[in-house]
Order: sequence, then C-alpha cells, then structure tokens
Amino acid sequence: MKYARLKLALLALGAALALPAAAQAPAKPLNPARHLATGGDDIAVGVQPRYLLQTQYGNVVTNQDFGGQFQLITFGYTSCPDVCPTTLAEMAAILEQLGEAGKRVQPIFISVDPQRDTPKVLGNYVAFFNPRILGLTGSPALVRGVADNFKARYEKVQEPGSDQYWMDHSAGMYLLGPDSGFVAKFPYAMPAAEITARIKAQLDATPEPTPREQQTPADAPPRR
Repeated sequence: MKYARLKLALLALGAALALPAAAQAPAKPLNPARHLATGGDDIAVGVQPRYLLQTQYGNVVTNQDFGGQFQLITFGYTSCPDVCPTTLAEMAAILEQLGEAGKRVQPIFISVDPQRDTPKVLGNYVAFFNPRILGLTGSPALVRGVADNFKARYEKVQEPGSDQYWMDHSAGMYLLGPDSGFVAKFPYAMPAAEITARIKAQLDATPEPTPREQQTPADAPPRR
C-alpha cells in the first residue's frame, strides 16, 4: 500500500516537472472547497452525462460512442499544478489495478481550458499518464454545456493587469455505464484502491458486450 501511494506521488510530481504546460501555470493555490467533497454519489445528483466534443486525434465523439464500455471521466486542464496530475496518475493506477478488465473502461479527460488546451497539447499531456486516456476539448460554449450537464463547476481566475490565469474547477471522477448512463461520482479524496474496487464490482455485475454491441473505439487516430 505504501509503495502504491509513493508511486502515485512520484508520477504526479513527475508530471508537474516534466510538462511545459504545467510549468507555466501560475503558482496559485486552488480553493480546496472546489476540489474536495465529503460525500460520494450524492454530490452528483441531477447529472445528465451528455457531451459532444473533439478528441486529441481530431475525431468528434459523444457519450454514446463507446458501446459496451464503461467511461471514467474527469474534468481539468493541462496547466493545472496539482489536482489534475494527481487525478490522472490515479486514473492510470486504476487501469493498471483492473488488469485485463480495464479494457472495458474508457478513461477520459475533459479540458475546461479550451483556449490553451488544443488537441495537440491535450494529446501530449494525457499520453504522459496512460496512452489509453482520451483527451476531449471543444469550443468554450460546448465545454460549458458539457460541464453544466455533469454539474461540474469551473471558472477562469486572472490577476488584474496580468495575462496569466488559472482555472478553478471541481474535481473527482465520474463513472458512466455501458449505456452511457450515470453510475457514480468518486470524490477527489477517495483512494484509488477504493475506486478500483467499486469499478470492479460494477464490471463483475455487468455482462460483457456482444460483438454486435461493441463499436469502433473512438480513441483510435483517424486513418490517413
């Protein structure tokens, strides 16, 4: 257990040091009230998990384009100095802990900073944690609509007279089922091992999809 926690901490620290986008982020502490929640699923009442966004490969995807797969979704941005690297490191750890069963889970990172997070920037960022993580972005209006659907809060915070800004945003991970319906919201403070156990229970209780129910993976790069 101690080794797993140390591995997560080192991976998160490496992300913050190795990625140029993160290094350029203003060294401002984020409001912990925006990132921590005392409850679990109850904080996501009213979630309507619908989205239509663009992947790092240029493909347009919706929440219904992953037939037969669960979706593990988090919101953030690539210049985030702490919460996002930690969350994505945990997401990568969850996939590793799930083993072969993890292939039934599509991990997704939705950017709340479309001004800076181009598909290329997103692709480089998520690949650092796990190549299976899909980075999604879109126009400011589309991103705002998706965040509202998921009851995810975010706002741009900028010092007066400065061009630098950071995004204050809610954290945690959402789990959608094979029908793209909402299953659970895992708060930021929940240990990765507990999230893994809860996802594993959902996988065990859900029959694997038939070939007809499966769809072409939306995270594949477009053919040239």
